[in-house]
Amino acid sequence: MSARKIAAWHAAGLIDAETRDRLLAYEADHARPLALWAVSGIGALAIGLGLVSVIAANWEEIPGQLRLGVHLALIVAALGALFAREERLAQASPWAVEALVFVTAALGLTFFGHIGQVYQTSSPLWQPLGVWLALFAPLLLLMGRSWPAAMAVVGGAGWCAWEYATASTGWLAARDPGFAMRLWLAAVTAAPVLFAPLAAWQRARSARPDFWRRLEQLALAYAVGGGTLACGLASGGGYNGEASLLGMAAMALRGAVGVLAGLGVMLARPGISGRMAGAIIAGAGLVLPLAHALEDLTVPAAALFFALWAGIAAAALAAHWRGVFQLAVGVIAMRLIILSFELAGDLLASGFGLILSGFLILGVAWGAVRVSKTFAPRGESEA
Repeated sequence: MSARKIAAWHAAGLIDAETRDRLLAYEADHARPLALWAVSGIGALAIGLGLVSVIAANWEEIPGQLRLGVHLALIVAALGALFAREERLAQASPWAVEALVFVTAALGLTFFGHIGQVYQTSSPLWQPLGVWLALFAPLLLLMGRSWPAAMAVVGGAGWCAWEYATASTGWLAARDPGFAMRLWLAAVTAAPVLFAPLAAWQRARSARPDFWRRLEQLALAYAVGGGTLACGLASGGGYNGEASLLGMAAMALRGAVGVLAGLGVMLARPGISGRMAGAIIAGAGLVLPLAHALEDLTVPAAALFFALWAGIAAAALAAHWRGVFQLAVGVIAMRLIILSFELAGDLLASGFGLILSGFLILGVAWGAVRVSKTFAPRGESEA
């Protein structure tokens, strides 16, 4: 907080002179030497880039086993520092532990790529990703604190699941994957949403509630992203005409996993925030089979999209999530504009049609702003 802002508050009568002096004294005692930190960071970055440059220039001259040995030694040293010095590091700064956890996980992920480079392996990407998750996801879950750690867990799980699904369908492209295989792939790609009930359960029981909140939010985003994408694919015929019983069963299974995850969040966090988060996840799951059934039906698929995001907006209102409500209003406005283009494709080829579309865009934008200002919760509650 700047001294100028504190002085402005005092001049406006928001704080008295005694409070102003206490604030100024507190800020002086807790001032951070940002300039010194910045210079130190630039120096450290220069040293790091220099080391990377030297190693890169001589990469092929270094024996592969030696490189792998050094890489593995760095991982072991980082793990040893975490388990031997975690409490001391946490006392100095919790973010020191977080940084070391993330660097260790990153070293582990690059190690498998390094193995592939040295030994010229041709295994599908999901295999090293799966091994990395099995080895390092527990570390991230046990010690992670920030967005990067939570993103590594949920993002890594989603990436691995979809790489596995892509590789499996590619391998089986010459024949029908079959009912059992299609259901298995549906369950695998839906699995990352199950982090939501796990995180919701841990939020009130862990010393790192912020980490578990972020993990739950990312799992919720995965569920909403899947429902939104399903509506978009249905509107544009993205399922390639596969409105079959097999495809519907796979989407229904994905939806059932989402509904179960949503119910789990509601049970783990019975307050208004937990109920609304669980309702959003369950609603996104219900959308999946419905979207599959509406393939190539532009208006019904768009209506399903609006229903999903209107439900998110309603949940945000109930839970006082101002940012989520504003996001939902913006997404609905954008989809309205896209729908107008989809329905008036021929009209847009004329100048008159472009004028009408311009007025429509302005009207939708104005309406979105008015709705957001009028109905958005005044305060932001924790999701």
